Amino acid sequence: MRPSLGPRERGRWASSRLPADRARAPGRAGIVQAGGGAALKEEIKMDVQPMRKFGVVGVGVGRAGSVRIRDLQNPEGSSAYVNLIGFVSRRELRSTGEVQQISLEDALSSQEVDVAFICSESSSHEHYIRQFLSAGKHVLVEYPMTLSLAAAQELWDLAEKKGKVLHEEHIELLMEEFAFLKKEVTGKELLKGSLLFTAGPLEEEQFGFPAFSGISRLTWLVSLFGELSLVSATLEEHKEEQYMKMTVHLETKDKCPLTWIEEKGPGLKRKRYLNFQSGSLENVPTVGMDKKIFLKDQTLFVQKLLGQVSEKELCAERKRILHCLAVAEAIRMCCRPEK
Repeated sequence: MRPSLGPRERGRWASSRLPADRARAPGRAGIVQAGGGAALKEEIKMDVQPMRKFGVVGVGVGRAGSVRIRDLQNPEGSSAYVNLIGFVSRRELRSTGEVQQISLEDALSSQEVDVAFICSESSSHEHYIRQFLSAGKHVLVEYPMTLSLAAAQELWDLAEKKGKVLHEEHIELLMEEFAFLKKEVTGKELLKGSLLFTAGPLEEEQFGFPAFSGISRLTWLVSLFGELSLVSATLEEHKEEQYMKMTVHLETKDKCPLTWIEEKGPGLKRKRYLNFQSGSLENVPTVGMDKKIFLKDQTLFVQKLLGQVSEKELCAERKRILHCLAVAEAIRMCCRPEK
């Protein structure tokens, strides 16, 4: 069942006076399946401005957090339905631009804050999500939501219990490259495929085991070819050289092989190499630039806050996210059975 609005929230939105299909309560915890299920809607289905916007606080002001803060101040599109209250950071910054820093305690207790955008390092996601959901706030979090399957299941259950939206960002599903691939592989039989991702070193203590820090690549594969089974996985590490290479062999339900490789070390450029033999598709051409991709994800989230995402879409997205986390956890156990 969909969670209902509390008394305080009902008062805020009562003035909208929209038809029933446009004034539903926030959807069940989960996110829209962009690219794989529900397409991104170009406009939010609101014909009038709400009496009060959703108050938002940002947690973390790194690269993603800074882009989120910038987009929240954009007066157009989905940003017209939110109001940036401030940001939370472990660093003493006082302000960034015209946005004021507030304490975590104030963000959790403030009646003006309805939503938290969590953009901190992955290792802190679970802690922040639990705190904000427990305080009765909706949550948007950068991927991965957590670094374990069990924790993600617990947090989704908590979101449903509290009647709040829990949205895991997956901007990779909003990319032009993914849209092209999705169109090309639909209806074609996969013969085999590979995805290699290279980048500079990444601190595992902050961002998790490579299968979790690289879960956006796994999400691509699952969104393109359906649920996957783990065949084998190996991890080559040279910690003194800050180098690692994870090689994962997967297969589809039809037993078609897929290879996923994450390689990170000094001097490696951030790049993705794809090769899918599916019908006539063997290499991916260069496609258009991805513009305002975080703002597109924000629009998906706001659509959920406004109850404009179907139960079917939400359930499909939750299933996909949990499946990817389960595969990532199986990869970790295969590479490090002692842990």
